Amino acid sequence: MKRLFTGTRVLVADGAKAMVYRNAGDAQAPNLKLQKSYSQDNPPSRDQGSDKPGRVNDSLGRRSAMEMTDWHRQAEDRFIQRLAADMAADLSAGAYEKLVVVAPPIALGTLRKALSGAVLDAIDCEIGKDLTRHPVDDIEKAVVKALAAA
Repeated sequence: MKRLFTGTRVLVADGAKAMVYRNAGDAQAPNLKLQKSYSQDNPPSRDQGSDKPGRVNDSLGRRSAMEMTDWHRQAEDRFIQRLAADMAADLSAGAYEKLVVVAPPIALGTLRKALSGAVLDAIDCEIGKDLTRHPVDDIEKAVVKALAAA
C-alpha cells in the first residue's frame, strides 16, 4: 500500500489547465498546497482555422479531401510538452522526489510520451481522471484512495 508522504508533488492537469501541489501534511492527513498553476486560452479548432481542408487529385483522376487540422489538439499537446519540460527541470533542481499525476486518459497518455525517463521513474501513481475543476479536498481524497489501492 502506497501513501501520500510529506513533500510528494501532485500534478493535476488536462490539456489546457494544470496545478502543481505539494503535500504539506502527512500520509494520514494530506494537505495539498498549490505551488504552481498553468493555463492557456485554447478555443475550439473551428475558431482557430481559417480555411477548408485541401483536396488531392491522384494519378487516376480521383479527388479526395485532406483531413482537417485539429488546432485545438495541437495546442493541448504543446501545453503538455511545456508542462513535462517544467516537471523535468523541477526534478533536476531537487524540488521533489515523488510525483502523483492526475489527468484524463488522453492527456495522461500524451504526458507519458513527453516526460523524461527520470520523471517517469519518480511517478508514484497515475490517476486517469479529470480533477482540474474540483476542490482541493476532493483531489486529496482521490489521491489517497488511488494510492491505497495501488
